[in-house]
Amino acid sequence: MDNQRLLIWGFFGLLGWITYQTWTQDYALRPVAAVTQEVAQPSNAEGDSDLPELTAPTGTMLDAPPQLDEGAPEIPPVAPGTATVRVMTDVFSIEISTQGGTLQSVALINYPVAKDEPDKLVELLSVEPSNFGLLQTGLRIVGEGEEPNHLAMFTSGRDTYRLDGADELIVPMRWQSAEGIIVDKRFHFRRGSYAITIEQEITNGGEGLWRGAEYAQIQRYSKTQERSMFNVDSYSFSGPIIYDGEKSEKLKHDDLLDDGPTRLKSQAGWFGSIQHHFLSAVVPERGTEQSYSVSVRGDRSTASAIGQAQTVAPGSSRTFTTVVFIGPKLQKQLEQIDETLKLTVDYGWLTIISQPLFWLLSIVFGFVGNWGVAIILVTFLIKLAFYKLTESSGRSMAKMRNLQPRMKAMQERYKDDKQALSAAMMELYKREKVNPLAGCLPILIQMPFFLAFYWVLLESVEMRQAPFALWITDLSTKDPYFILPLIMGVAMFMQQKLNPAPADPVQAKVMQIMPIMFTAFFAFFPSGLVLYWVTNTLLSIAQQWKINTVVEKEAKQNKR
Repeated sequence: MDNQRLLIWGFFGLLGWITYQTWTQDYALRPVAAVTQEVAQPSNAEGDSDLPELTAPTGTMLDAPPQLDEGAPEIPPVAPGTATVRVMTDVFSIEISTQGGTLQSVALINYPVAKDEPDKLVELLSVEPSNFGLLQTGLRIVGEGEEPNHLAMFTSGRDTYRLDGADELIVPMRWQSAEGIIVDKRFHFRRGSYAITIEQEITNGGEGLWRGAEYAQIQRYSKTQERSMFNVDSYSFSGPIIYDGEKSEKLKHDDLLDDGPTRLKSQAGWFGSIQHHFLSAVVPERGTEQSYSVSVRGDRSTASAIGQAQTVAPGSSRTFTTVVFIGPKLQKQLEQIDETLKLTVDYGWLTIISQPLFWLLSIVFGFVGNWGVAIILVTFLIKLAFYKLTESSGRSMAKMRNLQPRMKAMQERYKDDKQALSAAMMELYKREKVNPLAGCLPILIQMPFFLAFYWVLLESVEMRQAPFALWITDLSTKDPYFILPLIMGVAMFMQQKLNPAPADPVQAKVMQIMPIMFTAFFAFFPSGLVLYWVTNTLLSIAQQWKINTVVEKEAKQNKR
């Protein structure tokens, strides 16, 4: 079988596979298992007074917080004119509403939306309709009475808190009912951390038992994602994600509209909202059974978790603890909260390669301090690791190149007898110990690493807006001047000259336009990915040139 034909079909096969993967992401049906899992108690969203009665102090699940299901009345998420508390840390600029202690604005100080707009920061939570997002926490009660949920009014002793030179900052709020129930809500911030620990301490100063459960929910602007081949970022998922203790599931806007809410129970789950490189997530206290729910109504998604009812006796207190993460998907910080939070960094079906690749890139980056240089060095290490494997392939290609005159002579001799030509060719390959399929080996080795690099560059926030050199100021986006893709096209053309030319004139013409096709194909890929391919191609040229030189010397010596 002709080596060049395999390369052509391999390229088109790759395009077909990428197209199929994209189609399944956008249009494939959800698995039946994901729907049959939604068997938890339906949410009671009529209001606070419609909670079911408990038959025991513990072990009974309460309904989800108000304003969760599609049948719920529309309630303003934050009352207009409500007082807010401003919190400034080394990584956050936050506004907390005194209504429920709701996180209603979170801006990331170290992450501008664009490099040329350093003052416009990424906002993961906001009351603005186009970027709406709230993180709400509260307590639900069993029976009648006031409820310290996310609609209740809290008080705060100050309107501004700053971390300044401290390592930790605690922001307290308080709610008190006429019956003597006091809830102290405390937000714990730590230097350099995007994790926020929220404590809700309830003190029963009344005469009867208090029964209730803690909950947390994220409300977020939601819409159908639009894909564009000119914007690779558009292929990154944005929307709610839920983890049931064993596996995670990303929930698309259209699926939630068509199939209804997703519900499940778990003692080791979490939920969140992904915004490409960024994440808002809630991790309830481990070992406590929670009822999870994710739904969409209109252009708003709501994901929540509510725990089991607990009892607090008169004169006693109890503290409910929830950890939330609001920030870039920095894998080290995610692992410190929960090992499984790394699942929000989706490297696709090649995670088995992408994850070690990111680890290696991080190690090299720690020494060189430049992600572009790290990509070049890691590409060199990959090439070095497979050098011996690709060397034999290179030798076969070099021998094929030297056999070109004899092969053309055979084609002239057997131009009217293809069967005889095929037999003569196979005999020539066998006699000269040449494997025509060997040229496919380098491309087969490169493809998994190419795709793994693609997902690492697309999903790793560490690469976001990371500069390399000169005009390459962001390795996660396309080359603004398309210089790297042009260099890649020239390098591929040079690489072709070192390899045997196809005997078939039609195949030869197709191979000639391959560098042009790849240049156009790579023009809108992340520049870091093109940098990898350019480096790999240049190293392949150097390797093949050396092998060709050695094989030619051996051939001359054998003729003597």
